[in-house]
Amino acid sequence: MTRLVLLYRNRLAVAAAVLAPIVVAAVLVPFRGTFANTAAALTMVIVITAVAVIGPRLAGIVASASAALWFDFFLTSPYDRFAISHRPDLETTIAIFVVGVLVTELAARSRQHWQAANNSTAYVGMIHGVAVLAANSAPVTDLIDQTTTSLVQLLSLRACRFDRALSDPPLAQIQSNGDVELVGLRWPAREIGIPGPEAEIVAKWRGRVVGRFVVTPTPGATVTLEQRIVAVAVVDVAAAYLVGELHAM
Repeated sequence: MTRLVLLYRNRLAVAAAVLAPIVVAAVLVPFRGTFANTAAALTMVIVITAVAVIGPRLAGIVASASAALWFDFFLTSPYDRFAISHRPDLETTIAIFVVGVLVTELAARSRQHWQAANNSTAYVGMIHGVAVLAANSAPVTDLIDQTTTSLVQLLSLRACRFDRALSDPPLAQIQSNGDVELVGLRWPAREIGIPGPEAEIVAKWRGRVVGRFVVTPTPGATVTLEQRIVAVAVVDVAAAYLVGELHAM
């Protein structure tokens, strides 16, 4: 999912968080004399859950507050006022908000675990893709193309290329432990992305340097430590194959 689509989806979810509870509460108004308040409260929790599942944490919290507010206004006595005259109704209103926040947190954590699992699968696939080419003695150009494609996807790059010669002085480098070093200083890539206009990952195997992968980062695109470590692993797999093939050319 692209960032633009995700942004629109989140905005839509926040809008739904504001509007959906009032719409549902208004629909229940004709039945408030015969429809138990506990059942109405459960209906509001269902609305919160739907918003929490499709939207960010903020949307779920907004939906929880909105549901509690409009449950009070439309479905508790005195009606059509932000006031509650009965203790059970007050407890139910508070419960709607508290349960809504808890459901939102559970949905957010579940989404994070799902995303982490998907990312791990994709990372293994990138390493495997390069390893398969190396194991099958693919042409060097194919292996380099596969490596650069993986790095572009992994690090959200604008471009990537392979150079056999190292630069002097060196560019910002992504180290084997995932740290980004620029003129001897650690760069906060997780917060502000990889420094530009270019950076590099040195391709070496057992102490033998065969070149470098020069990356052109997207300004402002943050990169996690895990992504940087996987990027180095992809380059290491490529370097293990290139160390023999390039010196034989």
